[in-house]
Amino acid sequence: MFVDTARVYVKGGDGGNGIVSFRREKYIPEGGPAGGDGGKGGDIILVVDEGLRTLLDFKYKRHFKAERGEYGKTSNKHGANADSMYIKVPPGTVITDADSLEFLGDLTEHGQKLVVARGGRGGRGNSRFASMSNKAPEIAEKGEPGQERNIQLELKVLADVGLVGFPSVGKSTLLATVSAAKPKIAAYHFTTITPNLGVVGVPDGRSFVMADLPGLIEGASEGQGLGHQFLRHIERTRVIVHVLDMAGTEGRDPYEDFLKINEEVRLYNYRLEERPMVVVANKMDLPEAEENLKKFIEQTEGKYAVYPVSGVTHQGVDELLYAIADALETAPDFTTIDLEEVEETEERKVYRLEEDEDRFWITRNNEAYVVNGAWIEKLCKMTNFEQYDSVKRFQRIMKQKGVDSALRKQGAQEGDTIEIGEYSFDFVE
Repeated sequence: MFVDTARVYVKGGDGGNGIVSFRREKYIPEGGPAGGDGGKGGDIILVVDEGLRTLLDFKYKRHFKAERGEYGKTSNKHGANADSMYIKVPPGTVITDADSLEFLGDLTEHGQKLVVARGGRGGRGNSRFASMSNKAPEIAEKGEPGQERNIQLELKVLADVGLVGFPSVGKSTLLATVSAAKPKIAAYHFTTITPNLGVVGVPDGRSFVMADLPGLIEGASEGQGLGHQFLRHIERTRVIVHVLDMAGTEGRDPYEDFLKINEEVRLYNYRLEERPMVVVANKMDLPEAEENLKKFIEQTEGKYAVYPVSGVTHQGVDELLYAIADALETAPDFTTIDLEEVEETEERKVYRLEEDEDRFWITRNNEAYVVNGAWIEKLCKMTNFEQYDSVKRFQRIMKQKGVDSALRKQGAQEGDTIEIGEYSFDFVE
């Protein structure tokens, strides 16, 4: 089964908790704090495996969670960091955040890696909080929660050449003729519903990878038929080979087919118009093909080099392969995402992170005041509210960051309920 899209949930491992501990050694009175830090949680890392050709594995497993870091130990010993979790994906996988649609990465080469969810740092032990005013702190942090997100995986086939055209124009037959690929061939529409790849050898020794892609219909750019399932794969190809049924065996006009397919490709992504295109007049062994070819050349005003072939009789196939190989020698590499688009996305990401740092806002939920903000929710999760010193530190940070004064401005009074994430507190003056 060929699967080219998947949505999965990933969560980095939580950091290990720091601990409260003191030196208890003979002949060392008042040994001081000795609680170690927790270890870092494991990352979730995608890695390219060139042996994979589909996202089928993600159809059966959609949740991935890395291990948490080890807790801190006595004698100032650091807890062990958790191992990262590696998830294999096929080359050509594009990764985006499924909720924010933020571009995360484009993996095309074997062994290439991308961290999609970072593990949390370990919490600090009490030895980190010692000071001149508090030489025996009974305070330790919990580990930082690991990053969690839903990600969208989208596979875009890596091929040098993509065959495009209406259903039943002979794309699969042509691929089977020029390569060892064995695509399904039958006399009905949409016989090909997933991309088929074949390595094509040119008589002069050159070679390239050709993809037989599912047939297009009018409205494909809006998702009609196999629409986007086809068009996402053509984005990677360096040369587009437009196959036409020049015999008009289904009563369609080859020229009208040519215009409609080009328009659908343009509407999906206007930059695809910049790709080198080779036009193939297929089924030249059938009646009316010669007459239709002359008419087609007149209608296109000779703007395109048209190669008459027959996938059945192999007529003109060698000339076509030479033309494709020549076009590939000067064609740009489109195997990765457009750099301008990536740079714009990264700039927006940096701006948003800077803007959200230390930011919080207050809303009302019935009688409760709800404090929202990524940093304050993380602070709650990393605070051990069973330790008196930890609670005092939490209150001090709330005051320093202006949360207390903001609540008062919103009307909070003694005894009112304050909610932060999954925690609830009583407001105390």
